[in-house]
Amino acid sequence: MNKVAIVTGATRGIGKAAALSLAREGFDVVVTGRTVKEGEGTATRPFAADPGTVAVPGSLETTVKEVEALGRRALPVVMDVLDRRTIDEVVKQTLATFGRIDLLLNNALYQGPGLMYSFAEFDIEQLEKSVLGNLVNQAYLARLVLPHMIARGGGIYISLSSHAAVMPPPAPPGKGGWGFVYGAPKSGFHRIAEFLHVEHVRDGILAFNVHPGFTVTEATVAMFGANPAKDFNREATLPPVTGDVVAWLATRPEARELAGTMIAAPGFFAERGIVYP
Repeated sequence: MNKVAIVTGATRGIGKAAALSLAREGFDVVVTGRTVKEGEGTATRPFAADPGTVAVPGSLETTVKEVEALGRRALPVVMDVLDRRTIDEVVKQTLATFGRIDLLLNNALYQGPGLMYSFAEFDIEQLEKSVLGNLVNQAYLARLVLPHMIARGGGIYISLSSHAAVMPPPAPPGKGGWGFVYGAPKSGFHRIAEFLHVEHVRDGILAFNVHPGFTVTEATVAMFGANPAKDFNREATLPPVTGDVVAWLATRPEARELAGTMIAAPGFFAERGIVYP
């Protein structure tokens, strides 16, 4: 029986890339997200000076088709990080369909307004939504899957973390930095993997933080154009880079040595002399 991975926010970007990389490594994949069909996806512009939404490609149906084209099973489940009932449904449907959970990639995040606003600009309600969707409900999902993994003798937990979780912004939002509404909940979210490692490594739980770096996704292109890294004076990477690192951590015995740490996806393979796949 194939191992089963839950990948949240897998309609596009890093989540989709990770779902495909895991499928290539033999995982069946539970694909979650809010966009069911192509043409329905939108992204919220992050900066206060330029609010609003833009259309973005990607959907549950498209990711499912691409996973299945790799010879693996895929289960689409609608999930909203602000709606705990949908999170319950992800775990319920996963167990009903596959009977097991071997890996959780906590990738989805709240993407509403306020994330990249300055400290003086955001509304408290925006902060509350970010804490709920980027920390509280992320921890809720991790707690839901944890007992099922332990009962089977172990599992893998991966958080899609960020430099924003562990360091001060280098500049204000819109000038190379990030907003408090994004960074503060991300700091708490980063701790999930650390606590799981300390408390449950003896239960067979391998927990990692993966930092993707500035990643050019479908959403960043839709919002900022074809070369967003240049606009923000940042070095950029692409979603499959992080997707492949996630798959390597999920399948290689030597990954155990990195449990409990934050792994920078850009340069990961080159720095270690790893040839992948």
